[in-house]
Amino acid sequence: MSRLHAHKRYHGQSGSKRPLRTTKPEWAPYDKEFVENKIIELAKQGYSPAMIGLILRDQYGIPDVRLYIGKSLQDFLEEKGLLPDIPWDLIYLLKRAYRVYKHIELNPRDTQAKRNYQLIISKIHRLAKYYKRKGVLPKDWKYSIEIARLYAVQ
Repeated sequence: MSRLHAHKRYHGQSGSKRPLRTTKPEWAPYDKEFVENKIIELAKQGYSPAMIGLILRDQYGIPDVRLYIGKSLQDFLEEKGLLPDIPWDLIYLLKRAYRVYKHIELNPRDTQAKRNYQLIISKIHRLAKYYKRKGVLPKDWKYSIEIARLYAVQ
């Protein structure tokens, strides 16, 4: 999530594009069952969908999971019931908030860290508002440092 009140140059406008491909590459040695089993195995080990995609790409040479299983990794994990109750992007923000909070406890005069903490909390509130509206989070969910601590320890 980008900064809310930042100039356009800070939003990351450039980057490479994924090549358009609609079929599984001929050189790929794995079939659909192997990829599905590997995804389930990695998800049960606690890996996030982003890490699962990286592991499949780097260690097994699978360029795009969608070409193998016919749906996105997120949809596949949701179908199998392997997603956590809070979305991964919110979990990452909670972990980051707790890490900065602990730093501020040790270094109370670090004003830059305090400002960074405020920005992270703003992102958490903004994302939580969106997920409440979409029905992903319960309507009474509120951020607290204790919630962040629980997810940071995991």
